[in-house]
Amino acid sequence: MTTNKGGPPPSRLRQVRIALWAVVVLALVGTAALLLIPRKHTAELRTQEREQPLKASLGGPFTLVGADGKPFSSNALAGKPYAIFFGFTRCGDVCPTTLARLVKLRDAAGGKDALNIVFVTIDPANDGPREVGQYADLFGSPIIGLTGSPAQIDAVKKQYGIYAEPNHDATGHGNMINHTATTLLFDGNGELAGTLSPSEPDPTAVEKLKRLAA
Repeated sequence: MTTNKGGPPPSRLRQVRIALWAVVVLALVGTAALLLIPRKHTAELRTQEREQPLKASLGGPFTLVGADGKPFSSNALAGKPYAIFFGFTRCGDVCPTTLARLVKLRDAAGGKDALNIVFVTIDPANDGPREVGQYADLFGSPIIGLTGSPAQIDAVKKQYGIYAEPNHDATGHGNMINHTATTLLFDGNGELAGTLSPSEPDPTAVEKLKRLAA
């Protein structure tokens, strides 16, 4: 028979060990929380720091070529909000879908007087003034179609943060250029006011346009 001379009973020792382990676990959890919370906060601040300069840097003055073949200055857009979309006339789905949707959203937000819709080609080699003009006319509502020299288009893409690269793996018509599908929204002062994504619900998009046009 085993005796326990002067020490606590085994059951008491087990309770003490369990209590000690609980304290260790709580200490570890608390330390992790203290480490993670500042990191999360720092990450959020860094994200805001990245987004804020990006927002401030998008847009700016430009000179391109209108559908009439004459120089078109961004000064002509001053005083009225505008939605600007970059695409190309041979685009098979995203571009026509986006422009048709913009016309519909503008109608719901107040009509053609509420804001301008601007279409800028990313394919100046194939989209001259005549092509962008005819393409803009297809949608049955005023759209400003713009083109320019490759250097002009490259410059304005950079100004507006637009990605556009040839799709060398494309086999079907309309998929020859991968490009940004987001529409940028600018107020009457030429300041970035928001964006419209292809997946955004129409009611949400209409409210954005209403606020922009107000």
